[in-house]
Amino acid sequence: MSFCVLIFTLNNMQANQLKRTHKNRKRMTVARGGKRGKTSGRGGKGQSARAGNKRRPEWRDIIKKMPKLRGRGVNQNKPVSDKPVIVNLGIIEEIFKSGDAITPTILAEKGVIKLVSGRIPVVKILGDGELKKVLKVSGCLVSKSAKKKIEEAKGEIVLKAGITMTKVPEIVARKKEPAPKIEKTKISTQNAAVKKDIKTSVKKSKTLVSETGKK
Repeated sequence: MSFCVLIFTLNNMQANQLKRTHKNRKRMTVARGGKRGKTSGRGGKGQSARAGNKRRPEWRDIIKKMPKLRGRGVNQNKPVSDKPVIVNLGIIEEIFKSGDAITPTILAEKGVIKLVSGRIPVVKILGDGELKKVLKVSGCLVSKSAKKKIEEAKGEIVLKAGITMTKVPEIVARKKEPAPKIEKTKISTQNAAVKKDIKTSVKKSKTLVSETGKK
């Protein structure tokens, strides 16, 4: 039935009234004559068609665009030892009493310093603040200003068990002894004698060669 209807409609319709359901696909005209011209958006044969084809890898450009933290101690040559935790004398004056001992473990127990990954860190005492109490500091690094204030308050600084901090003896620089001088006249005479010996040996060799040639 549908086929008959289709034939009937085609017979009754005129040629100028026919319409396509799908338009023809427009082909891209390459080179001159098209809208885009020459390669019409397809690009040239490019580097692949040239001698010495060596393309830069894309991942290399991505790495180059990434930010770098340069310099000593940032990406390389990092210090093995951890930075010491700083404690000022003003905090010690507030928390401790006169006659108390100060060690990294005691400072951690009092809550002055925190543990670093479950370990007691290295502590350095700085001279910020006033100190009027007599204290015994041991197992801590001490700055020059803090050492002066602790000693003025009649305190004591112990680096290790049985070793107290004292003045370091000044190292006297040794004077370099001058190198022994060699007289130029002796060297010149020796050189002249060597030159004479060389000349005589050359003359002898020449005479021997000439005599052997004549024979």
